[in-house]
Amino acid sequence: MDRGYDSQDHYVTTHGHHEHGFASSQQMTNDVGVTIGDLGMSMGLGPVPNVQAVQAKLRPGAKKLEFVFTGMGKGQSQSQTPEMYGKKQREALTEIARANKVDFTTHSTVGVYGLAGMDQQGNFSKTHKDYSLQEVKRAIEFAADVAKGGPVVVHTGEFQRPIVDAEWNTTEEEPHFAGKFKMYEDEEERAAWRVVDTRTGAVQVEARKNRHVSRPIWNYAEQEYFDFDGQKKGITHFDDKGRPIDERGFLIYVDYFGKRIESEVRVPKYDDEAGHFKSEQLTWEDLKYEANQMTLEAREMWRKWKDGEISKEKLLESRWGRFIEAESDNHIKVRPEEAYLIATLETNAANSRGWSHYYGAGFSESVDLLKKLEKAYEVYKKIEDTIDHEEKWQLLRQVPQRFSDLIPPEAKYPTAIIKEQIREAKGRMSQAQEAAASQWAQAEEARETIRHIESAETYAFREACDAYALAAMTAFRQTEKLKEMGQLKRPLQIAMENLFPESYGSHPTELIELVQGSRHRFAKMLQENLGLSEDKARERAHEHITATFDMGHVNMWRKYWRADPHKTIEQNDKEFNEWSVHKLGQMIDAGVIGHIHIDDNYGYHDDHLAAGEGNAPIREMVKLLKEKNYKGSLIIEPGADYTTDVTGFHTVMKTWRHFGAPVYGKGSGISPPGATWNQVGYGWFGQNQTPYFTFGSYSPSEDWTLWSGVPLE
Repeated sequence: MDRGYDSQDHYVTTHGHHEHGFASSQQMTNDVGVTIGDLGMSMGLGPVPNVQAVQAKLRPGAKKLEFVFTGMGKGQSQSQTPEMYGKKQREALTEIARANKVDFTTHSTVGVYGLAGMDQQGNFSKTHKDYSLQEVKRAIEFAADVAKGGPVVVHTGEFQRPIVDAEWNTTEEEPHFAGKFKMYEDEEERAAWRVVDTRTGAVQVEARKNRHVSRPIWNYAEQEYFDFDGQKKGITHFDDKGRPIDERGFLIYVDYFGKRIESEVRVPKYDDEAGHFKSEQLTWEDLKYEANQMTLEAREMWRKWKDGEISKEKLLESRWGRFIEAESDNHIKVRPEEAYLIATLETNAANSRGWSHYYGAGFSESVDLLKKLEKAYEVYKKIEDTIDHEEKWQLLRQVPQRFSDLIPPEAKYPTAIIKEQIREAKGRMSQAQEAAASQWAQAEEARETIRHIESAETYAFREACDAYALAAMTAFRQTEKLKEMGQLKRPLQIAMENLFPESYGSHPTELIELVQGSRHRFAKMLQENLGLSEDKARERAHEHITATFDMGHVNMWRKYWRADPHKTIEQNDKEFNEWSVHKLGQMIDAGVIGHIHIDDNYGYHDDHLAAGEGNAPIREMVKLLKEKNYKGSLIIEPGADYTTDVTGFHTVMKTWRHFGAPVYGKGSGISPPGATWNQVGYGWFGQNQTPYFTFGSYSPSEDWTLWSGVPLE
């Protein structure tokens, strides 16, 4: 097929190679501003079996093709991996692209769901993280060899999180859309957050809003107290619950003698009337307050370290040592789920310390008793050794038996009795020693765990940004290699794709955060490892890390949209469509979008319908991309049509029709206009080979037309 359906004058030159952008307005033949040549298609390697099949896919007509790898690890026939293509096959694909003037993009294995390292149990594993990262790296190397650059798509989905309480769903920055998403009824009460141990990445607890946590009521100052410096002070400020706070907002904890103490060593309040210590049930709102108090403490300790008031070791030994890498105190925040686990661990630690003190007291008593018994043994031993044998019977003492009513008492010498008492004392001492030591160790372990707990969300976000930055470093090095060889078409990019709504990274705001966080981490790597300046590092980070916006995936948020019962179905659908287009605009303005996937669905599952066959506002989104001068690839992703239609390429033709694109003919304005895809879409177009009668003889008449009925240009 002739490929002259958009002209060379709108190509954008990048690194000496033409990059297909949008055509000029004079070339537009539809209402959104794209031509057939702007639209590429994806192909899954596996379902597309080999190089010959790839070549056959070019015949229907496409200027951009995206290779999608469906396998992980060792590849198989239906689940291919980059390393199944050797040097000769990679070179063949490169030659195909050169001969057909086609640009390739790459999609790393669809089996990767984020790079934070989350396994099937919800834990975060460094091994799992590295395994996923290796899969992305092998796709980058393939893209370097075959595509000579371009985006390498990576699925996000770093961790599961609630929707109803997500910051983007409760923010006041967009009041029109605030609170519009909800995963299920009662999510407000049943939402759960995971907390991990940063030493292992293992989930320690799943904090739920409807599960309260018990803990002691702490001893607060009542009227007057002695401050840390020993000065006597009065209470002047109170919080909403009437608890004493200082001018900075810190709660004022005191010991039983009225002296102020740090929160880490606070003591429970004793109820004199009830004769026991008091406790309470913390609700989620209470935990939010606790988290705010902890945030104040963490920020103050971080500032003291920055100001040189405390050492780095002092900060690291505290429970807030994990914030040492924070760039400012505003980046320090303790979350309610962390406060949930801290409250539980503090209670456990207090219980262990109490038993340790109890057993420790018994140990001291056992030691004193053992000393007395050993001294008594020496005294009686001397007496027994010096007394006359015939008089020795007078030393015998009756020893009561356990079952005295059945067994008569037994007579023993004092040394024998004392020996038994010494053995029992040593046993009690060993028991007290082991019990006290183990209980104290448990208390210390709880304290150590507190130092290493973190919300799964912040931990996974940091791990993900680190992994994407490492992948970007591979893209950076491969780009430099291609540049040296004079083969670079465009820089290699890590293009993070929004995936399913249930996982982090799928919401447009989250994807912006993920791209920006990864860019920041990568820029730091470039400065620290390669010595790049801050400005140059930021520039390269922006160049090598970007986002893939999938129109079908964002449409799946529709199933969680909270419809207004006072509006019609059409009105609610329109409002959701406005949200979708609005969020796309935000991503473009944030400078994170570098790649586009076009597919459709009905808002429930990722069925990959052709554009216009579902209810996603694809036309409006493409129009916005055009208006905002987007220059990247637009890749159509076939799916359902492989089964429900003749071929997957019919998805491409349906998309052409959706945008009103003609074939490559032109009308005179007097004669009837040429045929479009509306007439020929289900003819021979889309087949791997043309019919034998397409051209007829070598010398057709002057008025012949192509077999499709489209006039010859």
